[in-house]
Amino acid sequence: MADRALLRVLGLHAGYGEVEILRGIDLVVGAGDMVAVLGSNGAGKSTLNLAISGLVPAREGSIEFDGRLIHTASPAEIVAAGLVHVPEGRRIFPNMSVTENLDLGSYRRATAQREVNRERVFSIFPRLRERAAQRAGTLSGGEQQMLAIGRGLMAEPKLLILDEPSLGLSPLLVEEMFALIRRLNKDGLAVLLVEQNVMQSLDIVHRAYILEHGSFVMSGSAADIRSNADLKRAFLGL
Repeated sequence: MADRALLRVLGLHAGYGEVEILRGIDLVVGAGDMVAVLGSNGAGKSTLNLAISGLVPAREGSIEFDGRLIHTASPAEIVAAGLVHVPEGRRIFPNMSVTENLDLGSYRRATAQREVNRERVFSIFPRLRERAAQRAGTLSGGEQQMLAIGRGLMAEPKLLILDEPSLGLSPLLVEEMFALIRRLNKDGLAVLLVEQNVMQSLDIVHRAYILEHGSFVMSGSAADIRSNADLKRAFLGL
């Protein structure tokens, strides 16, 4: 992990209405780091992403990004600061072209670099270049996931949150997606990977947190987490 904390979450509580989902979350992502938050459906992973992104308010605790407290900032301000969230389910605009979807990613940040960044995305995802004028809704599931990540990259993020990027993909495309995420991190991008796919996530990240019922029950290096017998029993039935 890098020495400088890019994202620091301390004592975070959040939820919906009278229901509390997150119960005292502490999390750190360093500059250039790649960290996983792993857990099953209903553990609170998406709520954590939404709270960090400013879409669900923090009830207690603090969220600091790049030296600035952001837990009271608007989602637009958070994106402008360089924290970009690629949500679960891709959330592309199906009736707009691939290029139009990408360009929307630079609406709040890096507008002046739009053409340069679009070319960079096309170099990372050659299939998107081939389909630049095609409606996004006609793309395959894997191509739509590439488009969602590419749209996030258009904003020149300092930290990219990826929420379930392997969801609904074939095993071959899952391998391709994780290889891509590893490459983005090696190029210097800090990544918070939020996934159900435990073992493949642990193969590429530096550190991991295990989320159950809104609290972290385990954290440490990827190697230590991978070898933990309790984790294997809980997630793999071993």
